[in-house]
Amino acid sequence: MKNLILTLFTAVFISGSIFAGGLEVGDKAAKFNLKNVDGSVVSLSDYADKNGVVVVFTCNHCPYSIAYEDRIIDLHNKYNSQGYPVVAINPNDPAVQPGDSFEAMQQRSEEKNFPFPYLFDEGQKVYPKYGATRTPHVYLLQNTGKKFEVAYIGAIDDNYTDASDVEAFYLEDAIDALIDGKKPEPNFTKAIGCTIKVQK
Repeated sequence: MKNLILTLFTAVFISGSIFAGGLEVGDKAAKFNLKNVDGSVVSLSDYADKNGVVVVFTCNHCPYSIAYEDRIIDLHNKYNSQGYPVVAINPNDPAVQPGDSFEAMQQRSEEKNFPFPYLFDEGQKVYPKYGATRTPHVYLLQNTGKKFEVAYIGAIDDNYTDASDVEAFYLEDAIDALIDGKKPEPNFTKAIGCTIKVQK
């Protein structure tokens, strides 16, 4: 019986590892070439002169994403000058969630005066390459000179409901570690947010 349970557990673990997909810390970041709310096209290669990029999969309608909008703006304003700009990507299919249409993205970006690109993952092709499952879901990329490498994956901090009561600043600490020439610790946390909306 124990052998059967062990075999089943191993099979589930292996199949999960094979089929989970997405990036892990240390992997080369997936490229993207996506339409920004201003009509331009933004690529990861556009940031070749930066120390890294903070890729945030987020959206318009999710209460978690809305709760983090001001914090994401503050993060960009704090770290852009230090070579770590934010790039926001909306992974949701507007056919499933109309509030996340490209037009709604443009409106939200204008309302909040986003200082960073807000890109539409048309066809929902990029988020699976990263392995994002929630909004918001963060991928901190480090420019090694030859490639962008994933340095941290997960949540922005430990309290989405109250920015004034955060105890663990996961993303900020990870960026600060890279700036100091260190490895982020932790380099992975569980992303907390709404599930990404796509047609099944």
